[in-house]
Amino acid sequence: MVDPQAAVPACNQAPWMWFSVLPIVFAMFAIVALAASVVLYVAFPHRGVAVPRAPWLGEAMRRGVDRFPTLHPRDDWRERQRG
Repeated sequence: MVDPQAAVPACNQAPWMWFSVLPIVFAMFAIVALAASVVLYVAFPHRGVAVPRAPWLGEAMRRGVDRFPTLHPRDDWRERQRG
């Protein structure tokens, strides 16, 4: 005899399994969004160019970056020269 449950697709047998996939989907979305924002920042505001069609976004990114402490490349070079 054929088992009637064997004909049912796996997604209909355990719909709760989708809940274990959702954190992975959200994490991947966050990773892609972070990568896109880094690329957008490097492509426009970091070079001093306004973001096309969204200059407010470039200003917001620049203000966010200005809040973090950074080392200027010349300062880093001088520290290495001193030994």
